[in-house]
Amino acid sequence: MNPTQQLHDLGQSLWLDNITRGLLTSGTLGDYISKLSITGLTSNPSIFDLAIRDSESYDDAIRQKTKEGKTGEKLFFELALEDLSHAADLFRPIYDSTAGVDGWVSLEVSPLLAYNADSTVQAAVSLRAQGHRHNIFIKIPGTPEGLAAIEQTIFEGVPVNVTLLFSRAQYVAAAEAYLRGIERRIAAGLHPRVRSVASMFISRWDKAVAGKVPHELQNKLGIAVAQRTYKTYRDLLASPRWQRAFEAGAQPQRLLWASTGTKDPAASDVLYVRALAAPDTINTIPEKTLLAFADHGAPGNVMPVDGGNCESVISAFAKAGIDDAKLATDLQREGADSFVTAWKDLLGCIETKAAALTKAA
Repeated sequence: MNPTQQLHDLGQSLWLDNITRGLLTSGTLGDYISKLSITGLTSNPSIFDLAIRDSESYDDAIRQKTKEGKTGEKLFFELALEDLSHAADLFRPIYDSTAGVDGWVSLEVSPLLAYNADSTVQAAVSLRAQGHRHNIFIKIPGTPEGLAAIEQTIFEGVPVNVTLLFSRAQYVAAAEAYLRGIERRIAAGLHPRVRSVASMFISRWDKAVAGKVPHELQNKLGIAVAQRTYKTYRDLLASPRWQRAFEAGAQPQRLLWASTGTKDPAASDVLYVRALAAPDTINTIPEKTLLAFADHGAPGNVMPVDGGNCESVISAFAKAGIDDAKLATDLQREGADSFVTAWKDLLGCIETKAAALTKAA
């Protein structure tokens, strides 16, 4: 049995953290689904920027849409939804066979809306409608400003991938925003089965403290934070409040591990995939890491539901001068800022390519 199948059988979903038009048209994504147990897919502006910048696969579509007068965000979202709709169709049998637990793809709202909850909700509802697919998540950052938008978007019946979570406290805030949206639907007599995932970013922790802590602590903070959050996740799902929602027909918001590619060249290239093996979670894996794990990986010990020794590890970092609460806030803010930068780079790339294609026509 291959390593990815072992994780799947453990109860962990593997989603690909990549999308390109070539990945779809070449049949490669289909192979990953059938051979490597991939059951979903995530995207972000940086992924699309690289896909469009480094490929001619989008040129005809950009040329045509430019002729139709489409520019900027409108042009991008049409390109993205073409890809994601294709991917959603490939995953639809998985979505159907798992009753919506798996088989999802994700599209992010414009990061430029991060501080405007009403506009974020409107964009989420609009993108969901444009996609014409049941199995498309709309990604909304779990920043303090994003929580109101998450709650309202869930109330509107739009499935949400809450992104940019770094700590247990940030996860709890996102989980409660989701649950408030569900509880409002129940109170309004609406069906509460609106899916959501909460995306915890892992490897960025270790990159942030690299060179600032003793060697024996290198590449251990992200995993300890994940273990702490996994315990809280399992505790929340067992709580009376969540159980009441489930009894009314709601489904659990699943915990998703993001940023699971190894940043440290001296560490194992499958470090986080091994360490984050946990039932009832999702690991969204960069393509390079997926192929490495399929080639020479093996699941590690199953993550303990009680958090294991995570608190002692985090305490060791505190003694080394790392304030994990402050660092979580910094990482989330930096992540939000980087999303804006990536978004502007993406739109600039499309504008440059559109101009070149128009000139060459």
